[in-house]
Amino acid sequence: MQKHFETELESLKVNITKMASLVEEMVENSFFALKNSDLELCKKIKARDREIDAYDNLIKTQCENILALFQPFAVDLRFILTALMVNNQLERCGDIAVNITQRVKPLINYKELVEESKIFEMGEIAQKMFKDAIDSFINRDAKLAELLGEQDNVVDDFNKKIFRFLIEKMKAQPDLIEPASHLMILSRHIERLADHSTNIAENVVFMVNAEIISHKHKLGLK
Repeated sequence: MQKHFETELESLKVNITKMASLVEEMVENSFFALKNSDLELCKKIKARDREIDAYDNLIKTQCENILALFQPFAVDLRFILTALMVNNQLERCGDIAVNITQRVKPLINYKELVEESKIFEMGEIAQKMFKDAIDSFINRDAKLAELLGEQDNVVDDFNKKIFRFLIEKMKAQPDLIEPASHLMILSRHIERLADHSTNIAENVVFMVNAEIISHKHKLGLK
């Protein structure tokens, strides 16, 4: 029974690591497509999303089966619970990568506005956060995970500044209302990517340290 449990646990680890790598690739490619107006790459990212959905279903099933058959506890239980939560965050990040690609075509002729908005700078931070979140999960690195909260605040500040910048642009140049609207939506997607990365990091801290740190700030806890 113990060997069967270890085999199932290892299979779960392999699958969620593969899924994380695929989503990380999707996120990286979505920003590349945005910077380079690569519509063919956008199509490939959208096609890859079906593979992520398949992993999502597989990992949920594996976690449910392990919990039902083996009733794990302590470290193993925390890993399985974390795998379930991280799986959900990864699936959503895959959707965000697809959402980013949907803004590529409408913004092709507005490169100057895109550059001026600082959306790429915001994207670089969010992309690094996502990579660090994945690394912290795979390597069980709670210290790296704990650093992501500060970066999330930076991304939030970018989102607010970009919103204000685009509002002023739309007021001054009504012909930019449509592309500016796409950029607002894009900024929101990037902000959500950072949020999901932070959530993954919080899950890692729970997995490694058996400590729940989500909502601490809102609850006034230290």
